[in-house]
Amino acid sequence: MNLFASSRRALGVCAVVAVLAGCGGGMQSPVGPLQARSLLPAFTSGVKSAHRDRGRSWMAPAAKNADLLYISDAESDDLYVYSYPRAKLVGTLTGLAGPEGECVDKSGNVFVANTAAMNILEYAHGGTTPIATLSDSGYYPVGCAVDPTTGKLAVTNICGELYGQCVADGNLLVFANAKGTPKTYFDPGIAEYYFCGYDDKGDLFVDGLYNSSFAFAELPYRSSSFTNITLDTFVYQPGGVQWDGKYVAIGDQDLYNNIIYDFQIDGSQGKLARPGGTPLDGAILVIQFWIEGKTVIGPNHGGTGSVMFWKYPGGGSPTKVLHAFSTPVGSTVSLAK
Repeated sequence: MNLFASSRRALGVCAVVAVLAGCGGGMQSPVGPLQARSLLPAFTSGVKSAHRDRGRSWMAPAAKNADLLYISDAESDDLYVYSYPRAKLVGTLTGLAGPEGECVDKSGNVFVANTAAMNILEYAHGGTTPIATLSDSGYYPVGCAVDPTTGKLAVTNICGELYGQCVADGNLLVFANAKGTPKTYFDPGIAEYYFCGYDDKGDLFVDGLYNSSFAFAELPYRSSSFTNITLDTFVYQPGGVQWDGKYVAIGDQDLYNNIIYDFQIDGSQGKLARPGGTPLDGAILVIQFWIEGKTVIGPNHGGTGSVMFWKYPGGGSPTKVLHAFSTPVGSTVSLAK
């Protein structure tokens, strides 16, 4: 399989955002993604998903009462559902269109950026069909986050679309109660919005690119404008963003040096909280990680299309590896209620 042979989708060359950032609209890609264009097809050539299922969605009956790990696969157009932490396949949700970032609410409902279809799907914990579809017409959604204090759903759009091409800067959408018509936010310091994460006070953090350089900002609780943040550590390429209970964790999806950095945010400044960060050894292009307690799960988008588990915040060698994905992108854990 060639990672970039996705012409069947309306998204075209923008099908996988984290590797093809900056297409169209005069936006330029940084060196990393340009290198990935030439390298990743060789890595993924011939890889097929062992559990690809073009039939109906299915879920094991016991899944509704178990903690579940959801993995999005942008090439197979599926969500694969595993028991957690045992990592046994218990379901497959089919019929999506280039699914990428994921998030979960307090009830265990899972949201996924259905990128190529320009919408966001919501699934009940252990369910097989969407219980809601939120329109994102004209934009390609990439990531999402749920505010634990209010239930608001934030969605990051990498770019605006016209005739299947990225032609305009992206934006941030916030859906009150994860439904209805969203409020749109723009930050002059971000052109391409990648991922986002809420802290426990309802502050929203967003990463992305501006003029091919990493950009990071906060939308404070009840604020209508962003605060652009300068970090004291260089981040090569924006990845996932998540509150780990104490710090804001930001993924750096450098092609061969994937790391999660934890920052203490103070106004417009971000200070590295743990020197060296959390190294995700053995991975190539971890896009949207998920931290669950003392474990971090990362779809290994490059390489052979695997999903890896590491200790958090220690990192290092993976403790578990799931194989046979095509191009895994997003991950989230939904806990049984």
